[in-house]
Amino acid sequence: MAGGRLILIADDEPDLRKMLVAYLAAEGFETSVAADGKQALERARADRPDLIVLDVGMPGIDGFEVLRRIRADSDVPVIMLTARSEEVDRVVGLTVGADDYVTKPFSPRELAARIKAVLRRGRRPSDDEVLRYPGISIDLGRREVLCDGQPASLSTLEFDLLATLATAPRRVFTRDQLLQRVWGSDYFGVDRVVDVHIANIRKALGEDAADPAIIGTVRGVGYRFLLSSS
Repeated sequence: MAGGRLILIADDEPDLRKMLVAYLAAEGFETSVAADGKQALERARADRPDLIVLDVGMPGIDGFEVLRRIRADSDVPVIMLTARSEEVDRVVGLTVGADDYVTKPFSPRELAARIKAVLRRGRRPSDDEVLRYPGISIDLGRREVLCDGQPASLSTLEFDLLATLATAPRRVFTRDQLLQRVWGSDYFGVDRVVDVHIANIRKALGEDAADPAIIGTVRGVGYRFLLSSS
C-alpha cells in the first residue's frame, strides 16, 4: 500500500534516521530527512510529504512547535516520536494535532505499521463513498446516516461534523479544528457550539452521553470517533 508515498523523517539522531530511511525504503516508501526543527519546517513546505515522522526533542524548534506551525496551514498526517513516556507529552501532542504517538525505543516494524495505519485512515474519501463501521454507516454522497439500520436525523452541520470525525477514526480533533473544518474560517462564535452539536449527534445516534461508544470526549482537548472499520 506504500505506493511510493513520501515520508519526512525529522529526528536529530543520525543513526535513527539512517535506519528508518533503509527500512521504509524496503517497505516501498520514499523518504526525506531533517535533523532539526527548522529543517523539518523547510522540508515539510518544499517536499509536501504524505506523512511526517516528527521527534519531540529536536534542537532549535522542538517538535511540538513544529507541529503547531505545520497545523496552521496543513492537515498532513503526523506521527510524533519521543524518548519520554509521560502522559502529558502524549496529551500535548494530540492537542496540537498529532495523528499518532510512538515512544522510543521502538522497532522500525512497529513504526512502519503505524505509518500504514495512519495513511489508511487519513485518506480523503470520495464524495460518493460510504463509511461503514459496526452499527453505523455514513453515506457521504446521499448525506444519510444509518444507525443499527435506522435513519438518524441530523442537521447539515451535524452531518458534516460527524463525517469529519468518521473520516479520521481515533484521531483527536480540537474544537478549533472542528470549527475550521465544519463552520469555516470566517466563524467568530464560541467554540462551545461544537459541544452542543456533538450532544445532538449523540442523541440522534441513541448514544448514552455518560458512556458514548461512537464519539468520545478527550477532556480539555476535543473529540474523536471511537469506532474502527470492520
